[in-house]
Amino acid sequence: MTVYSQYASQAADWRGQLRKNSQRTTMVIFIFLLLYVFVGLLIDLFFHHTGMVQLAQQQYPTQAYVPLGQVFIDLVTFKIIPWATLIMLAVAVVSLLITYSLYDRLMLMGTEYVEITEQTTDYDGKQLYHIVEEMKVAAGMRYMPKVFIIEADYMNAFASGYSEKSAMVAITRGLMKKLDRAELQAVMAHELSHIRHGDIKLTLTASVLSNLMLMAIDMLFYGVLFGGGRRGNDREGGANILVLVIVVLRFILPIITVILMLYLSRTREYMADAGSVELMRDNDPMVRALIKIDQDHQQNAMRYQAQYTSTPHEAVRRESYIFDPTRAGFKGAGGLNDFFSTHPSMKKRLAALGVKFKQ
Repeated sequence: MTVYSQYASQAADWRGQLRKNSQRTTMVIFIFLLLYVFVGLLIDLFFHHTGMVQLAQQQYPTQAYVPLGQVFIDLVTFKIIPWATLIMLAVAVVSLLITYSLYDRLMLMGTEYVEITEQTTDYDGKQLYHIVEEMKVAAGMRYMPKVFIIEADYMNAFASGYSEKSAMVAITRGLMKKLDRAELQAVMAHELSHIRHGDIKLTLTASVLSNLMLMAIDMLFYGVLFGGGRRGNDREGGANILVLVIVVLRFILPIITVILMLYLSRTREYMADAGSVELMRDNDPMVRALIKIDQDHQQNAMRYQAQYTSTPHEAVRRESYIFDPTRAGFKGAGGLNDFFSTHPSMKKRLAALGVKFKQ
């Protein structure tokens, strides 16, 4: 009995999946932007309030206090220029531009790969190029992405690039050899869906905002920790409230960002799976491909683990892969590792495609 025979296939509501996950993605990106601006305003609020309290104490030593709420209102209405918030936004824009321009090169670092073009004479390479070209036409994309084959035995693939024009897709030699043509089409449709949906740009944006936000709250936390004695004595306790908020954020913000990033990553995988069904007009090839990839990793777990861990920069590619290696038992699947996986479980992905395990 094959692994595929253990599953019951039904019609996939890929349109519903696309709508639902698109809404979820919008919500997550909006939350990241709100958090980022909030941290910037918190920095402005702390330093402006501290400065005003110290100034008031110099002028009125026995009656000095500055309403915290008034400082906040002045910042959001631009009566006081929120320099920290504006600087953080400028740094985010520059960081994103730099990351976008380098990301496709970083994704291939550490691997042995070959680029496939129209002039490629190798039969397998030429077939792969034609498959990507077919899916590109089906997806209505204007530009042909660059196509790369990574010389590795394990079955995996990813897409990269900050726009359709700069996009690339890469698959391993093992995946190309072990899937039939329809299954390979489904995988390429999955990767092109990532490009069509702007997933790379979205995940990069969230990642950059997350890292910059955590760096900013860290600097503010240590500034409060080692410079607290110079804040003065605010009779209304505004400074104490700010310090409490900063300390709490210092410890809960990393957890919030990790949860949001994982939620975003899993949502994008569901969308790409549904996008593959949309382009193929059939859920069966994608289902077969996912099952074969999962089975192959399970059967060759030890060998593949050695290959993944010995290849530099695999941590960078992990989130973009069609299959998260930790789902095959590497580093202990299940428990916390399963909770912190960048991809949904295989059963959940198959269920979203209209396939369930036969009891």
